[in-house]
Parts: sequence; C-alpha cells; structure tokens
Amino acid sequence: MSTPKIFLLLLVCGLFVACGQDGPPPPPAMAPLSDMPLIPLPVEMADAEGALFIDLDAPSEWSEETIDARALAYLRENLPATGFPLTTEIDASLELPAGSYLLNVRPDGVSISAADADGVLNGAITLEQVMAFAGDSERGIFLPCGTITDMPRFAYRGFMLDVARHFMGMDTLKATIDRIARYKVNFLHLHLTDDQGWRIEIKSWPKLTEVGGLTEVDGTPGGFYTQEEYREIIDYAAARGMTVVPEVDMPGHTNAAIVAYPELNGTDKPAKPHFGTEVGFSTFNTDSDLTYQFIDDVVREIAEMTPGPYFHIGGDESHVTDHEDYVRFINEVQQIVERHNKQNVGWDEVASSNLANGTVVQLWAHPEYALRAKQNGNQVLMSPANRTYLDMQYDSTSRIGLHWAAYIEVDSAYLWDPAAIAEGVEDADILGVEAPLWSETVRSLEDIDYLVFPRLPALAEVAWTPQRQREWEDFKRRLAAHQEWLKSMGIGTYDTRVLK
Repeated sequence: MSTPKIFLLLLVCGLFVACGQDGPPPPPAMAPLSDMPLIPLPVEMADAEGALFIDLDAPSEWSEETIDARALAYLRENLPATGFPLTTEIDASLELPAGSYLLNVRPDGVSISAADADGVLNGAITLEQVMAFAGDSERGIFLPCGTITDMPRFAYRGFMLDVARHFMGMDTLKATIDRIARYKVNFLHLHLTDDQGWRIEIKSWPKLTEVGGLTEVDGTPGGFYTQEEYREIIDYAAARGMTVVPEVDMPGHTNAAIVAYPELNGTDKPAKPHFGTEVGFSTFNTDSDLTYQFIDDVVREIAEMTPGPYFHIGGDESHVTDHEDYVRFINEVQQIVERHNKQNVGWDEVASSNLANGTVVQLWAHPEYALRAKQNGNQVLMSPANRTYLDMQYDSTSRIGLHWAAYIEVDSAYLWDPAAIAEGVEDADILGVEAPLWSETVRSLEDIDYLVFPRLPALAEVAWTPQRQREWEDFKRRLAAHQEWLKSMGIGTYDTRVLK
C-alpha cells in the first residue's frame, strides 16, 4: 500500500465562531478513536494526540470544490454539525481496493481520501459514526484525532427487500434505504415479482400491474412502482452508495404474471390470485415462444432503466417445472439477459443448468451448487438462510417472522465465516454477502425495523471486516452503543437478549 498524501486543509472561516476569545473549551475525557464503537469495524485505526472541536453553531462553508458531491450531500443530511474544515480527494494512484478510504482527523480539520467516489462516501459514513459517538459539551462536539485506513473484505454487501408478498410504498422503501446506508450496504436487491404480486410497470405488458399488481399476502391491496418511481428509487439509492439489483423470479414464483396473462401458464390448472405464502405451484410454459418474447420484453424494459450491472432471474423452488425444461429455460433466459447487457444473478438452483460466463450464483440452501459454480468459474453471493435471512424469528417469542430455516439471534448472524459455508469455496470465489428480508409477515416500516435491526449491523461487519479481526465480545460492546444510537433516531431496533 502506498503512503497516502498529506492534504493541506484550507481553514474554513467560522471554525471557532462563538467560542469566544478564549477559544474552544477544554475537551472532556473521551475514548480514543481506536476505541470508538464503529460498525463495521475498520481494518486499521491509529490514534493521535489532540482533538478537533466542532462548534454546533458555526456556519458551514463546505462546497463541491473541496468535497465530493455525493459525500457532501450525505453529510449535510446526516451530521449534527458541519461547521468544521473538511476536504475529500479521489486519487486513482492510491493502491487501495474499490470502496476503500483513508479518514484523517486532526485538530484543524478532517480529510477523506480514496481511489474512487465510493470510497469517499464510505469514509463519510464512518465520519457520521465518529461524530455520533464522540465526546461533547454544551458548546460542541470533540472528535479524537487519529487515522482510519479501511477497505471492504467483499465488493458486494447487499440487502434484499421482498416487495412482492407485501408491497412497500415509496416512503417505506426510502426510509429503509436511509437506515441501511449507515452500515455501508452497497447493493439493494428488490424482489419485484412473485406468486402474490407483480410490482414493476412493464409498458408492453400492462396487465402485469393492472391485474397482477393489485394483490398481496392476506388479500389486502397490493401496489406497484411506475417506471418513473423505479427510476426515482434507483437515484435515491445511488445517492446513498447503493446499486439496485432488480429481480424477476422465474420460471416458478410466477402466479401473478400468469393471472394477468393466462397464456403464459405452464400447468394444466387455471391460475387465480394467490394470497397465501406457500410456493412451488406455478411455472411459465417453457415450450412457448410467447414466454420468451414476454421475458425479453420485461428484461429489456427493466434493463433500460437500470444502470447497475446485474439482473436477477430468480430460478428457485420451481417444483412443478420438469428438470429438463428448467435447464433449457434458465439457459435461454441467461442469454436474454446478456443480450440486454446485464450480468445474470440467480438463486443457487440455477447452477443445475449450464451457467453462462459471469452468472453469479446466490447460495441460500445448497452449498453443492456454490461449489459447482466455483468449478465452472462463476462467483458466489453468500446468503445462507440459517445465517442471513432477516425474516427468520430471533426466537420463539418473536412477534413476527418465520423459523423454517432457523431461529437467528444476533450471535447466529455474526458468528460465521462466508468462506466456510461451502467446502472449497474461498474468499476469491465469493462476490459478497447479502441479507434478504422476505415479507410474508412484514407489512410496515415498523416490521422492517424489528427484523432488520440489530442483525443487519452484524451481517454488515461479516461482509466488510476481515475474518481474523472480528471478535464477538468486542462486537457486542459496539452493538450496545449502536442500539442506543438507532433508538435515538426513531428506529425500532429489537432488544436482543445477547446484550442483556
């Protein structure tokens, strides 16, 4: 790693405005930077003498001339005070992985440097936590001086939200994005279609939302995103460091589409709206040219709106699809996705087909498929259900959630190694880690908060921090502070028993 540049900070006027002639007050007793309860745990923290005083009343003179625009917007939205010198720099010569950053706190200001814009934003997210847990007085905030050198273990650190079984409106989705951004989640996987509902407008097949978008679990009204709303979601997520991964699950989990267009049905049973949670009973007609024209249209319209590289084709739990038909179908769909310049992602069953080069296999239940993917030169996205599924109950007393995969308390979410799930699959074979939230029992933002927090911070650290540096007792210390921080922001995090 090359030695980082030393940045000459321009002192912003008003640094000590309202501090009086005597200057800033003496700093209170406070923990050094290296003891701060940061999550995910940074790779390296070095303490230095002194503290930076931030006057809560000092005006901010930040600008895009000295601060990356996305980091500037994030910090202005999330920091309690901005009246202190801050500079950021993107330096492609830094020998750091994508998303890495150097954060330097000195008595005269803060600097963030990185090889790319994602790294600068990650540094800004860490700065938000440093300020949240810093020492304070009536007149301002004191940041302990020091340097953080940080980089992600895995490039992909994802969260999946199932908006098909229960639809989540724009306000709920945006609030969820805001919450998970604080833990350096950089991919938002949207499960847009399932047996219970179709949630994305497709202009060439309008009945998908006119008919398929109006139902959900429990028989309550569903909903869908217009194409304009979908683009808004993409922009909102991107401003917070997240790339959207759209999923159209197929050939199973397709009842809502088949209700809208019965000619797509691959069974001899007429389709009707589905309000339950059972799966495995639906399939597209894999012998019909119309089916592949339909898929091509759907992929084309969504791909044209989606700047990210990935398109998720589902592929799980196709219980009524003949295996030979399933293999042929997945092979054809992979080619359709590639023709629209996207990279395929599929649940681990897709590895039973002939995987296209670059198709990512998302392990949820079958380690043998992850190994098969690796042997074929494909990467694996780790989402083992008994560790990462946020819809699972914490224990038998949880007010919502399921437990078919496991009861998942915070310790279960934290105490595992992605490189130890499938024998023979190592870090180099793993694209990243994703935490899915299926919505059979999830109906509101309150429900999302209850199931996601505090397990998401645990999984975020699994995905970011090197395995050798993660330690359960230390994580519990830091998580306790985050529980209080989350509550102070109105986030209804579950009171986990592991901290009692």
